[in-house]
Amino acid sequence: MTPTEPQRVVAEFLGTALLLMAVVGSGIVTSDGGSASAQLFQHAVAVGAALVALILAFGPVSGAHFNPAVTAADWWFGGIPTGRALRYLGAQVGGATAGTLATNAMFGVDLVTLSTNARDGFGPIAGEVVATGGLLLVIFALVHTGRLGAVPGAVGAWIGAAIFFTASASFANPAVTLARALTDSYTGIAPGSVPGFLLGQALGTLAGVALVAWLYRPSRRQAEVVVQPHGDGAARNEAA
Repeated sequence: MTPTEPQRVVAEFLGTALLLMAVVGSGIVTSDGGSASAQLFQHAVAVGAALVALILAFGPVSGAHFNPAVTAADWWFGGIPTGRALRYLGAQVGGATAGTLATNAMFGVDLVTLSTNARDGFGPIAGEVVATGGLLLVIFALVHTGRLGAVPGAVGAWIGAAIFFTASASFANPAVTLARALTDSYTGIAPGSVPGFLLGQALGTLAGVALVAWLYRPSRRQAEVVVQPHGDGAARNEAA
């Protein structure tokens, strides 16, 4: 059955909200003690695992983008119409905000607390370029080679690993970045650091799209099943 447009949008909203609960909640829990590297590793594992589960859960409905960078790339390659892309962007930002506020409430902190966690400088911005561009390469490489079943695990693995090995702790998502400014916790980002992260993500998206186009030249049919087969794209993929 082909999902309706409201179902697609709600899936993107819920998936992104739950992703932020995993991001912010794991950050709050792991900040209670232990070395910085242990905290970061625990956070990375929790976020990566949650991302795999959320892609599997919502992928058949919306494709499980949960990320404006992924939606923009998919739109560029013809996998999603402009109107749907804009609706996805709104759902992702709204879902990320709702997930962050809900997590703040769940842990008994102020609903909205602007972060004081500055993440400035060349290193974090470069980290966002790598994390975002790498994410797009992972997704489109697997879709291009027909390994669709491997996408959830690969995406979760990439984000989890990039949290640990990049100087930015791999936000790799503009909606996530905006929402994390609303929590003054381990995973927050000071509002003044947000523009730099958004710049890094934009550059990473451009670099990722350019590399995907050069390396794989994805067809519109392939783009229609990003991140996971869904709707009409799934039906055409099964018939191929």
